[in-house]
Amino acid sequence: MTYRPGKIVCVGRNYAAHARELGNPMPERPLLFLKPPSAVIGDGEAIVLPAASHQVEHEGEIGIVIGALLRRADEQAARAAIGGITCVNDVTARDLQKTDGQWTRAKGFDTFCPLGPALVTADEIPDPQKLRLRTLLNGEVLQDSTTADMIFTVAQIVSFLSLDTTLLPGTVILTGTPPGVGFARKPPVFLKPGDRITVEVERIGSLTNPVE
Repeated sequence: MTYRPGKIVCVGRNYAAHARELGNPMPERPLLFLKPPSAVIGDGEAIVLPAASHQVEHEGEIGIVIGALLRRADEQAARAAIGGITCVNDVTARDLQKTDGQWTRAKGFDTFCPLGPALVTADEIPDPQKLRLRTLLNGEVLQDSTTADMIFTVAQIVSFLSLDTTLLPGTVILTGTPPGVGFARKPPVFLKPGDRITVEVERIGSLTNPVE
């Protein structure tokens, strides 16, 4: 049965090289948005392309699962509250993201948050800022980076979020995607029926989903 968190909080533009590929300035604070729990699917389940979009693409990320209630925490307390780390694909309808002006629809379609399958406890990952992350489309590597390129560290993100909203156990936090997103490539790469998209995270495992 697919795990459905009560809240999914996401950070945009959190890799320096990704900000550069977009031609955007480095954010001064984490850029936040939400994905609905109904967007979550598990490993092997299909990403279903919506009729409303013609530019759906990948965003491989690491996901943080909160293990303890957290409110107004410093970075040390934030690190201690991390229950585990997993693979996530922040599937995005890029054309709708641009035309809507805000990201709720573009990020929130059903099946737009593949998550899992492994959840590795935080004590098994001494430093979450030293993880290699790759995204592969039909076996071709599109994203290949490390979490060392994050603008805001995992602990900084969790601490920042806890200042404004209580983080309950089971909350999932998407920490941003590295460079190599579809629309920034030449030529652009968008998902199509029959594709298989895989997110690999060092020491965590891999998450693969077909596209319909």
